[in-house]
Amino acid sequence: MEFKDYYQTLGVDRSASQEEIKRVFRKLARGCHPDHASAEEKEAAEARFKEINEAYEVLGDPEKRRKYDSLGAEWKAHAGARAQGWQAGEDFFGSRAARGDPGGGGYEFHFGGTGFSDFFEQFFGGTGEDGFGGGRETRFRRTPFGAAGREAVRGGDVESEIMVTFEEALHGSVRNISLRRRDPHTGAESTDTVRVRLPAGVREGQRIRVAGKGAPGPAGAGDLYLRVRFERHPDFRVEGDKLVCDLELAPWEAVLGCSVEIPTLEGSARVRVRPGTQGGSSLRLRARGLPLGQGRRGDLLARVRIRLPQKLSEKERKLWEELAAASSFSPRAGGSD
Repeated sequence: MEFKDYYQTLGVDRSASQEEIKRVFRKLARGCHPDHASAEEKEAAEARFKEINEAYEVLGDPEKRRKYDSLGAEWKAHAGARAQGWQAGEDFFGSRAARGDPGGGGYEFHFGGTGFSDFFEQFFGGTGEDGFGGGRETRFRRTPFGAAGREAVRGGDVESEIMVTFEEALHGSVRNISLRRRDPHTGAESTDTVRVRLPAGVREGQRIRVAGKGAPGPAGAGDLYLRVRFERHPDFRVEGDKLVCDLELAPWEAVLGCSVEIPTLEGSARVRVRPGTQGGSSLRLRARGLPLGQGRRGDLLARVRIRLPQKLSEKERKLWEELAAASSFSPRAGGSD
C-alpha cells in the first residue's frame, strides 16, 4: 500500500491554514475538472481530479487532518499493527472478525473504481476504536440450517465507500468496480468486476447493495454495500436538501444591482441581483439542484459573498474617501436602513 502525501498532492505546506487549503483545492479542481478537459485529456483529468478530491477530503476536514498528521512516519507500523489484529481475529475497523468463523474468515478486500485509494479506505473510510477506520467493514449473519438449533454461517457483509459526482447523482450511471478478495489463511486471491448501478437521485450516505459479493461462507456469500460519498466540487456543496454555490460580488454590484452568471449542473445561468443585496443572503434557482425523488428536484442557492478590493490606486482611494464623506449610511446605527 502506497503512502499518500496529501499536502504534496495539493502543493501546500503542512502549516497551511484551512482557508488556504480550501482556496488551493478550488483553484486546482477548476483547472483539472473533467468537464473542462478535451477528449484527449479527459482520462488524465479524471485521475488528477480524484487525487485532489481525496486529498481535500482529508485535509479539508480539521478532524481528519488531525488524524492524518498524527500518522507521521509511523504510518506503516500503524498499518502493520492493524493487520496483525486482523490475523488475530480483530477487524481492522473496530468491529470483531470472529476467529475461525467461516462466516468471516478474515478476508481482505481491495477495490478499484470507487474513487478512493487503499490508503484512504484503510485510515479514513470508516471509524475504528483508535479514531481511524477502513471502508471495508465486515459484518456477519447466521442462517438457520438443519434441526436442533444448528446454524450454518453465511459469509460476512462487506462495506466500502464510493465517490459519486453530482452529475451521477442527477442522471444516474453504471460503474465497473473491481473487487479483489484475499484469504489470509491460504493466500488465495480472486478478482471480480462488478457492475454497480447508481440510480438518479442517489443521496449522500446512501448504501448501494450488491448481492452475493461479500465474504464467502458455507451458507453462501454475504453482500457488498457501497456507501455514497459525494465528491468535493469546486463550485457546489450540499446543505441539507439544497445545492449551494457562492456568488462573489463587488460592493458596488451589491449596492447598485447587476446581472451575473452563476454555475449550475447543466451549465451557467444568468440571474439578476437586486440593488441593496446583503452579504449572506441567497438567490434561489428553483428545481436546479439535486433530485429529490418522484421526478422532483431541489433548489440551487447562490449565497452572496461581498468581496472587498485589497489594493487601491490613488484615484480609487480618493473616490472611496469621497463616498465615505458624502454617505449618511452607518452600519452600526440601530433601526432599519
